[in-house]
Amino acid sequence: MNFGLIIIGDEILSGKRQDKHLPKVIELLAERGLSLSWVRYVGDEPDRITADLKHAFETGDVVFSCGGIGATPDDHTRQCAARALGVDLALHQQARDLIFERMRETAAEQGKPYEPDRADNQHRLNMAVFPLGANIIPNPFNKIAGFSLPSNQAGEGGVYFVPGFPVMAWPMVAWVLDHRYAHLKRALTSSEKSVIVFGAMEATLTPLMEAIEANFSGVKVFSLPSVDHPQWGKHIELGVKGHTELLADAYSALLHGLREHGAELGPELVR
Repeated sequence: MNFGLIIIGDEILSGKRQDKHLPKVIELLAERGLSLSWVRYVGDEPDRITADLKHAFETGDVVFSCGGIGATPDDHTRQCAARALGVDLALHQQARDLIFERMRETAAEQGKPYEPDRADNQHRLNMAVFPLGANIIPNPFNKIAGFSLPSNQAGEGGVYFVPGFPVMAWPMVAWVLDHRYAHLKRALTSSEKSVIVFGAMEATLTPLMEAIEANFSGVKVFSLPSVDHPQWGKHIELGVKGHTELLADAYSALLHGLREHGAELGPELVR
């Protein structure tokens, strides 16, 4: 199962706010022995959001979409999700009831009367208008639910829509992973081993990297060049990653190949 992430909002692309979702979603997946396959950033442009969501539904992946599910003019995600699937929007009864519950609690906390028919409270119900067929995602922060929709492909994939606020989004993502995909959780057996290589070019080492991946199934080779590292200067960090039990032989083969190339080797790293 592949996992994807869509992060929506002009404020991210303009630099007004720094994205915090990507590292946190990577962390939440890693805690469960899972990993992120892809990520997309998109501004508050309905046509682009619709296109990205249509792609997400077509992949069959598990995709988290962060942002744009509110009820202000720059929130387009709910409408774009409906367009992407070709379905109508409708008031979701369970999400509506949760909003009423939140209104009642807020009124009690403030010592004010509960007035669900007040104009601003009626406007809040727009946050319970979801594409037909949606299921809710509980929001432990303020009970304003997110929602999910299945993918167009057979299988377990789907798109899970959560707010842009980290304090709400992250517990909701964790809830989805633990309630919908708990069976995918794996023991944390993945790791990586690498070595600092001096005086070599990536192009020269590419055949060695390709040979390692071809000969050791389940292992990926990575190459991270640097030209101005404060400690090692110009170098390449070359390594292998994957299930821990598969790495020893692959890493030995990598070191052997580097020595045959006459590469100057520096510190070895294990993560």
